[in-house]
Amino acid sequence: MRIKVKVKPGSKREEVKELSPHYLEVRVSAPPEKGKANERVIELLAKHYGVRKSAVRIIRGETSREKLIEIDL
Repeated sequence: MRIKVKVKPGSKREEVKELSPHYLEVRVSAPPEKGKANERVIELLAKHYGVRKSAVRIIRGETSREKLIEIDL
């Protein structure tokens, strides 16, 4: 499954919010430096969908706030 994700790094609280079936907003407390926010996004999405972290991959947008993520369910 592929979904589009808008990331908001440096947030006070962490959450995954569904804006539509294939578009999520993910708030993470990690800063957007050295891949810390991306790692936290992967952890939160894995928990949200009940899969391993290795089943979640960033396809496009590694350095952008808009990302395309693939999840193996």
